[in-house]
Amino acid sequence: MPRHDWPLPAVLAHRCGGTLAPENTLAGLDAALGNACGGVEFDVMLSGSGSPVLIHDETLERTTNGRGPVADTPDEILRALDAGAWFDRRFAGEPLPTLEAAAARCKALGLAVNLEIKPSEGAEEATAEVVVRRARELWAGASELLLSSFSERALEVAATLAPELRRGLLVSAIPKDWQMRCRRLGVVALHVAHKHLDATNVAAVRDAGLWVVAYTVNDPLRARTLFEWGVDCVITDRPDIVRSLRP
Repeated sequence: MPRHDWPLPAVLAHRCGGTLAPENTLAGLDAALGNACGGVEFDVMLSGSGSPVLIHDETLERTTNGRGPVADTPDEILRALDAGAWFDRRFAGEPLPTLEAAAARCKALGLAVNLEIKPSEGAEEATAEVVVRRARELWAGASELLLSSFSERALEVAATLAPELRRGLLVSAIPKDWQMRCRRLGVVALHVAHKHLDATNVAAVRDAGLWVVAYTVNDPLRARTLFEWGVDCVITDRPDIVRSLRP
């Protein structure tokens, strides 16, 4: 399979702005751009009303002043939550963004996006159907979008609904059957926890025609090593210090 140039920036800010702003918020998108990071990664799951919203955890407590499962909470309650004060009082009142709001801000700022489909337990298919359909509309014809997920079912749905959208399989360590999985899912990238990468397995994935994305890389020296091995992209919590160091 021939490889092509990686279509997104070589460094993406994790969960919008990494540790520079409340995660998965519009303020995080602003922080990424303010630190010369041209792309971001963020998580999307469904609310209790079936709407796609940016949040990582299945419950609200860690990153908002709400309580309970995201999947059981209707939109009108989510809209009233504070998703910023937990991080710093400077961000008090920061909303929990909808996918539509995040897409609009990314387009306004010129940010490329790795959108992780993050289903609540048991909602893999429903989440993928809604998120992929909306992403297809919001980024119509755009090349600066990559979908990814740990859920292979979500990626299967994405391939059926929007085969033109690029997709990446998220794993922790590279499984023995990674080539079979990637071929079956039709993905173009393998996203791997950086501690499980070495020069040999990076070369193997590249030789299979896939892009290699490493997460979550917060040490500039480690980022340099990964790029020297041939990694195409690193996702970082520290876009202020991890720069594009690709040789």
